[in-house]
Amino acid sequence: MRISVGILRTACALSVLGGAIAASTASWAQGSTGPVDKHNMRSVGYNDLQGRSAYWPYIENQGGRWIAYVGHHGGEALNPLTGQIEPNGVSIVDVTNPANPKYLHHIPGAGGAGEAGGRQMTRVCSGDVLPQGEAGKYYLLTTRGNLAHEIYDVTDPANPTLLTVVVENLNGTHKNWWDCESGIGYLVSGVPGWNTTRHLQVFNLSDPANPVFIRNFGVVGQQPGGTPPDDNPSLHGPIKLGNRVYMGYGTSSNGLLQILDNDILVNGNPEPTEENLRAPIIGEMELGPLQGAHTTMPFLNVQPREFEDFTEGNVRNIVAISNESTGNECHESPQMVYFADITDETEPHVVSNFHVDPRSALKQLGGNYCDVGGRFGAHSSHENFNSPYGSKVLFVAYFNAGIRAIDMRNPWSPRELGHYVPRVNPRTDERCVTDNGVETCKVAIQTNNLEVDDRGFVYAVDRANSGMHIVELTDEAKKELTRRPEAGTPPYDEN
Repeated sequence: MRISVGILRTACALSVLGGAIAASTASWAQGSTGPVDKHNMRSVGYNDLQGRSAYWPYIENQGGRWIAYVGHHGGEALNPLTGQIEPNGVSIVDVTNPANPKYLHHIPGAGGAGEAGGRQMTRVCSGDVLPQGEAGKYYLLTTRGNLAHEIYDVTDPANPTLLTVVVENLNGTHKNWWDCESGIGYLVSGVPGWNTTRHLQVFNLSDPANPVFIRNFGVVGQQPGGTPPDDNPSLHGPIKLGNRVYMGYGTSSNGLLQILDNDILVNGNPEPTEENLRAPIIGEMELGPLQGAHTTMPFLNVQPREFEDFTEGNVRNIVAISNESTGNECHESPQMVYFADITDETEPHVVSNFHVDPRSALKQLGGNYCDVGGRFGAHSSHENFNSPYGSKVLFVAYFNAGIRAIDMRNPWSPRELGHYVPRVNPRTDERCVTDNGVETCKVAIQTNNLEVDDRGFVYAVDRANSGMHIVELTDEAKKELTRRPEAGTPPYDEN
């Protein structure tokens, strides 16, 4: 038996879609319904992304032109630019003027549903920065479903061309990292024969047209011939900073943080023996059976104001660990953000967490995010080291609770600086749960991933086809970040 709370909305959406296939993105924004739940954040712009389920946005400044590359989950939709139904791949959008984004091109995906069919990941490097790149060129690293990693020439973002296939015939792909200055690509892959569908492959991509394989890497036991660990966490994604690679394993359970020595990882013995797989590991931390490590974003040299009078420990290194919600309507354990102190890299430890109270939803939405529909909980944080907010603000995608801006100036006491929960619109797809044999479906925002660009604009893309929302902190929120209260007053005085 199935009860659809979203039938009326879905019917309205189909009616609109039938008569407005080639409508402008503005019309979809105007068709949004329901309340906007926001504090200290404001809307700047919107693009419907052709109604495709979106995973990852990457923003690149291409000679003064700001381009968003949005990777999609599988599925298909009409591309009004070609008049063809195309499998979801990569949307390329000019966001130079974030109030008026212009859709430039769609790169079709592999075809099929879910993660197997789209092009989830996008990373871009300039040929001016890559050691062997061609000056003036720009290169897009993306996935082809779970099958391959590919590089496109996107110098003209409206006319991308396939440059090379880095690796193919894989069993899985996911969140990559491309270090443009060295050219090293840290790719999440599933090589046949390994005891997991997601582990690390390292490639030298300094010459994007001629990839050079360096090594495979994973948790001991995941290598061919090994005995998989009992929890066997799959890799979600690496982030490289300096001579360290921060690895996040697990989804909503069995999370693992690894801190790797990049020199040993890249230049050490590549044979996947137990000894060689342990060699790059500087520190490890398990998160337990109920939390994963979707994103492990490092912030170095953090100086909490409350610590400044101490002679020791007043400067710390921090990793923000975002869990991933995977169960609709809270049919899971709570998924949140943890802050870990890694000042001593050999002994990382959690010092605090940030979470949203599900009972804080607007009354118009039912008063409880667990009842709104779809997933509620953390998914990922921004990953741009050039954010103008530095180590002050962490932006987190929180599914039906939208975008959350976390004031992390003191990671021991993180607090919410602002939030923005977009409205559903005619594109928004429903999400379902089954209780006691009865399936109930609701239409809800599903803010999936986000990124902040060098200008401070936040780009949030939606898993339930709602498009890309561009927002920013209000002037009051920015002022709050610069305010320094007098001694003896609360560090973040609201008055």
